[in-house]
Amino acid sequence: MSKPLRKVVFPVAGLGTRFLPATKVVAKEMLPVLDRPLIQYAVDEAVDAGADTLIFVTNRYKHAIADYFDKAYELESKLQEKGKDELLALVQGTLPRHVRAIFVTQPEALGLGHAVLCAKPVVGDEPFGVVLPDDLIWTKGKGALRQMAELAQAQEAGVIAVEEVPHNDTDKYGIVDATPIDARSAQIRHMVEKPKPADAPSNLAVVGRYVLPGRIFELLEQTTPGAGGEIQLTDAIDALLKEQGKVLAYRFEGTRFDCGNKAGLVRATMHMAMQDPKLAPTVREFLATL
Repeated sequence: MSKPLRKVVFPVAGLGTRFLPATKVVAKEMLPVLDRPLIQYAVDEAVDAGADTLIFVTNRYKHAIADYFDKAYELESKLQEKGKDELLALVQGTLPRHVRAIFVTQPEALGLGHAVLCAKPVVGDEPFGVVLPDDLIWTKGKGALRQMAELAQAQEAGVIAVEEVPHNDTDKYGIVDATPIDARSAQIRHMVEKPKPADAPSNLAVVGRYVLPGRIFELLEQTTPGAGGEIQLTDAIDALLKEQGKVLAYRFEGTRFDCGNKAGLVRATMHMAMQDPKLAPTVREFLATL
């Protein structure tokens, strides 16, 4: 894990059923928070962490993400003709020139572990990041993934983002049992996928950021599918823990918005609006009238 992070995997094959009927035609990762889709926030975080190769694991029906990061010749030409340089820069800046996007198809929805495994031919045996775009993490300084990548490189260990959740919600997350190292990091002893509150070893929940060694792919290939034939990433990380003895849980600096549901998307939109000096007064004024 001493190599710097260069590759990041984005599992984006999900159907987004919580946002139907919009997601019948719009990929959930393309849902906007103000004027940028969720996937743009995720990509910016990966680039901030040093990634130059982005691997999108998608299904054969979702083309919107590839279209979004592709060159829009007609649009760019019209913006250039009309001298709308700022808008042109926005359109052309969705992906920096030094960063490449690679799209891999997940033939069946067989779990997060399976989605990550689909990226094996591109990632190879080097350390890589996994970003779930549903989790929008806002920070004032370093992005959450960069914080984790720096820790992973310094400690030569896998790093998993965690956050405290209400104890009654442990059955919605992978939960870690960990020994604190400092204020933000802890050595994971064990991981449990969606335990009942009575059985949960803690309320530290795994959220959508990972930095993992290439070895995880072989462990995923050896992982027995669980309910619904799904391969759980948590199970492979637990196997990595038993094999290498060092995987860290990290409480990132920043605020996470769970944009996999309507309430989280609304909160994220309100938060981002309040960070915009032009929009913040309008939001305050509107809220005062409610």
